[in-house]
Amino acid sequence: MIYLYGITGAVLLVSFLLNRKKTYTALKIALKRFLKLVPPFLVLTVFIAVALYFIPEDLISETLGRGNLLVGVVSASLLGAVALMPGFIVFPLCGLLKDQGVSYTVLSAFTTTLMMVGILTFPLEREYLGTKLAIVRNLAGLLMALLVALATGIVFREIGI
Repeated sequence: MIYLYGITGAVLLVSFLLNRKKTYTALKIALKRFLKLVPPFLVLTVFIAVALYFIPEDLISETLGRGNLLVGVVSASLLGAVALMPGFIVFPLCGLLKDQGVSYTVLSAFTTTLMMVGILTFPLEREYLGTKLAIVRNLAGLLMALLVALATGIVFREIGI
């Protein structure tokens, strides 16, 4: 990760040396957009933390498949397909869920469907892509998410072959 920061800093320095005014303007725009995003994501983070505090760990673990991996994958896939959360909220959430005993296979199904399937965003997708393509895209995303979950289960030896 430190390399990415270094590369970003170097590119920013080159940009600054080539055109200070444009670089300053771009940084100003980026800061404004970032500050607009902070409040909703902060609220979402607090909401998730409070929800995790009040929902018993056993209920989360049982729902997400401590007892039955298939039930966990299906539950997590449905939850991921319906939920609408940014990645930087989801991955720490998965860390908390992992600490509560949720398997890597289930977490993989959840995060992958969350990023690739969009039930809540379907109306927007339908408007831009058309109904048929939006359906195909979501079904392909679901299939790929389930394949990724299967591969994760095999790699982490949660699913035997």
